[in-house]
Amino acid sequence: MAQRRDQISTNGSQTTRRTSLGLLASVASGLLLSACSHVPVVNTLFGPTSEPTLSGNIGTIVSDEPQATLVGHDVLARRGNAVDAATATAIALGVTLPSRASLGGGGACLVAPPNGDVKSIVFLPQAGQTLRGDRPASTPAMLRGLYLMQHQYGSVDFGDLILPAQKLASNGMTVSRTLASDLSTVRIGLLADKNAQAIFGRDETGTVVAGDNLAQPRLASFLDRVHSAGVGDLYNGALATVYASASQQAGGGLTNQDLRNTLPLQTDALHSQTGRLTASFLAPPADGGLGAAMRYQNGSNAQGTVAAWRASKSSSLSEAQAILDSNKTSNARLPALPASTSFVVTDRNGMAVACTLSENNLFGTGRIAGSTGIVLGASPATTPQPLLAAAILHHNHALKAVIAASGQNDAADAVGDAAQAAAHNATIPHSGSGRVNVITCQGGTCHGDLDPRGTGLTVGSTER
Repeated sequence: MAQRRDQISTNGSQTTRRTSLGLLASVASGLLLSACSHVPVVNTLFGPTSEPTLSGNIGTIVSDEPQATLVGHDVLARRGNAVDAATATAIALGVTLPSRASLGGGGACLVAPPNGDVKSIVFLPQAGQTLRGDRPASTPAMLRGLYLMQHQYGSVDFGDLILPAQKLASNGMTVSRTLASDLSTVRIGLLADKNAQAIFGRDETGTVVAGDNLAQPRLASFLDRVHSAGVGDLYNGALATVYASASQQAGGGLTNQDLRNTLPLQTDALHSQTGRLTASFLAPPADGGLGAAMRYQNGSNAQGTVAAWRASKSSSLSEAQAILDSNKTSNARLPALPASTSFVVTDRNGMAVACTLSENNLFGTGRIAGSTGIVLGASPATTPQPLLAAAILHHNHALKAVIAASGQNDAADAVGDAAQAAAHNATIPHSGSGRVNVITCQGGTCHGDLDPRGTGLTVGSTER
């Protein structure tokens, strides 16, 4: 059994697509995601057989953490597409920004293939079947959701996209100002966990600070295991047993069955049509998309829309689209919501991805899943669901804007306001507590727009 690898042609177009029904079924069933293949190994992203990197107009990426941005850009330079770059960026954020994007959490992404329908892929961390333990954890939905997205729309072997994050964890990465600030916020509670203290602590009471080198050997070993055994090992294999046991020891209470039950969801996106302009938004259960869409359409308060939606207990895409079409607004309110992070990517072929990630609390439960080195996400049974919002705009089927945001309660309003500005070719607003990462396109040229109040990075350019 050789691990499956897909070919990439020398001009960057994908020559092999993964449409096998058996492989698609393996995503849902959680089987080991390595399979026999008759596809020869022609090329890899990283290694002695990889082709020379591209330069120039290869694509654009904007994220809240500079090292993760560079990982995604490197994938674009090595002929990966936007989904490949988004996958690698998200996994890298699990290393460089574990306060908001731990592999123990989850998120949601919008994917716009060139000349294809925009899809919403949601992989929210789930609560365990029982709330055992003194600090219930969420299931680690991140890798399964990313695998589904990349399997459907990516162009290279998934394992290649794990390697940059694995190297950052093994060799050490530079602590960013965002991570250092998050550590300062939760320092006392986080350092109470001896495993967290061993990773993030310095001296007896301090934490690493911006500019420090931070190596995470246990997390590197975990990523190496996933690279060699496949994502399914975390949900159906030996690694699932290791993770469940570690969560129980850390008071998280997860079981093997909880991991097996963690499934991502792919649906159509929510849509708002104005003439030849189409705005697509994340669909439920990522309900920040509905709030952002309503804000975009009529300027109403996104939080009110989401609060009313959550009170209705609905989860139907058709019902959410009906609410959007009716322009029904609400003044309901949401409680304080968890932290998140976001990023956006475009490639040279016109594909776009917008993602937002969360672990349901800053540093999740504040505890580490033992030898895996992963920060355990907080159970949604004990914390409110984060507001995950993203949008992609097309005009006459041409890409116009790619938008994602963080900022807790104000994230959806920020996406709606940015989408409205992009629709009218206006300056993207950066005000309030919502933080947007945006790529805008005009006349076939795209460029990144980074919130100047943050510490992220935008790299690259796209010209078609």
